[in-house]
Amino acid sequence: MTAYRLSESCAVSSQISPSDVSDIAAGGFTTIICNRPDAEDFGQPAASDIAAECEANGIAFHFIPIDRNGLTMDMVEQFQKAVSESDGPVFLYCRSGQRSSVLWQASGSP
Repeated sequence: MTAYRLSESCAVSSQISPSDVSDIAAGGFTTIICNRPDAEDFGQPAASDIAAECEANGIAFHFIPIDRNGLTMDMVEQFQKAVSESDGPVFLYCRSGQRSSVLWQASGSP
């Protein structure tokens, strides 16, 4: 997993696995946001599996899937709320990181 910093408070990566969550927590992130719909690809970890690891590691988890229909204002508002309620840096992921990056940019988040 390679993460890219979007800002001091947000980073993005491609699909993560449940085993990555402890490393993300060790990196100081307090919130993970999944922007990838479940079952997009065969063998992809379900968001619920990532959420369970987040709970075990004391990290907040939010599921805001962006499908082929694209971004909506509701998604942007959910994202803004999740970021504003986070106690620290936020980690975003989707298949490649592109949808997460677009959501971050659309939200105007720092």
